[in-house]
Amino acid sequence: MTGLLIRGAEVGGTLLDVRIGRGQVLQTGRGLPRASRDERLVDARGGALVPGLTDHHLHLFATAADLASSSCAPSTVRDEEGLARALRGARPDRHGWVRGVRYHESVAGDLDAARLDSLRGEVPVRVQHRSGALWMLNSRAVEAVGLATADHPGVERDTSGRPTGRLWRADAWLRDRLPPGEPPSLAGLGRRLARYGITSVTDATPDLDEATVSVVTEAMARGELPQRVHLLGAPLTGGTPAPSPGRPRPQPGPWKIVLADSALPGYEELAEAIVAAHRAGRRVAVHCVTREALLLLLVVLEEVGTLPGDRLEHASLVPPEVLPTIRRLGLRTVTQPGFLADRGDDYRRDTPADEHDDLYRCASLREAGVPLALSSDAPYGPLDPWAVMRAAVERRTGSGAVLGPGERLTPAQALDGYLSPAQRPGGPAAPIRPGVPADLVLLHAHLAQVLPRLDASWVRLVLIGGSPAASAPPA
Repeated sequence: MTGLLIRGAEVGGTLLDVRIGRGQVLQTGRGLPRASRDERLVDARGGALVPGLTDHHLHLFATAADLASSSCAPSTVRDEEGLARALRGARPDRHGWVRGVRYHESVAGDLDAARLDSLRGEVPVRVQHRSGALWMLNSRAVEAVGLATADHPGVERDTSGRPTGRLWRADAWLRDRLPPGEPPSLAGLGRRLARYGITSVTDATPDLDEATVSVVTEAMARGELPQRVHLLGAPLTGGTPAPSPGRPRPQPGPWKIVLADSALPGYEELAEAIVAAHRAGRRVAVHCVTREALLLLLVVLEEVGTLPGDRLEHASLVPPEVLPTIRRLGLRTVTQPGFLADRGDDYRRDTPADEHDDLYRCASLREAGVPLALSSDAPYGPLDPWAVMRAAVERRTGSGAVLGPGERLTPAQALDGYLSPAQRPGGPAAPIRPGVPADLVLLHAHLAQVLPRLDASWVRLVLIGGSPAASAPPA
């Protein structure tokens, strides 16, 4: 396109015209004339123009696969009969497999091969727990992947040594034993993210190989994934080519380290992993869900030191007494309050009442001076950033209970959690001024109208590098 002039947009509380060209903001001011008859003109009608949103923690391929899978979530499948209908109604893929996602035991209890056989046994079936940590396979799937002779530590076995069909934290192992196939297309996910106003994403999948990085690179080059991409799992050496003019490429983010709640690493093992990342010039992004994992990490970081930009991922349970330590170590926090709306009643039941305020802290982290960014953790949490913002403001569970009312953010703070740049989660939003990349979202109304009702329907036009990635008719 030859250029774009947005007239009468609210920018930082002021009505301005914004001229865009060559992928960046060229000019801001009032009463700007059209540069040429070819310049596209958009009347903002006072709608807010804000930096593009960043989802600071999601899983691209898992989310794309989730969109093409059969939902087994409690919100769509209520009981064992409903689960059976969902699995029997699912169309097998071209290799004859059925894939279910987002299962929780509140639907029909713990699933193993025998239970899944009773629900659908004539084809291989695999169902992923909504935590992402567990796969449950029926007998045909168990046989197909050779689970009986597997030596992976995540293979659950009964007292006689036979596999139960339950496989913990073994995504890469399982992927290598599934029928060969192409990775799921990212095109549909890219479009959906753009409609939400997301112009940048950080993929949090650990330990990516160069082939996977190449698939992301090609999806970006073809425009299927228009967002800018940072990869926490990019190889420590190589794997992400240097940017070149006119060709978008994923960039390495901090190095992802998973502190699995089922099997924490030893002190020395964790220290070595952090030091190795730092020596390679990478910050670390450490998956911390439990108190024990967080405390172990803080003790190790006290010993080996931190780099500016080291991150806590999830920070699902944060005791108040460690807030000063997190601040002193200079850590940034990327958390997912969307889980409170999605799973909050499970937390109320399964987490001691005196720990409810510790769940997905937001306000106290900000007050302690810890940079705080919000994210989805999709497909394990809700993908819609506006739903995550609402959850950060309301902190309501599905039944309407409030978890940690003192941790509520204001609507403006919740929006800020998505406006911070991918390179500096929790930092200030990039200013809209000449010379900055034109990654922008135009809303249907000014912020005073938008903030009381945080919703994706406000998104009118989304620009990534100055090019429209999504648009909607005026409300």
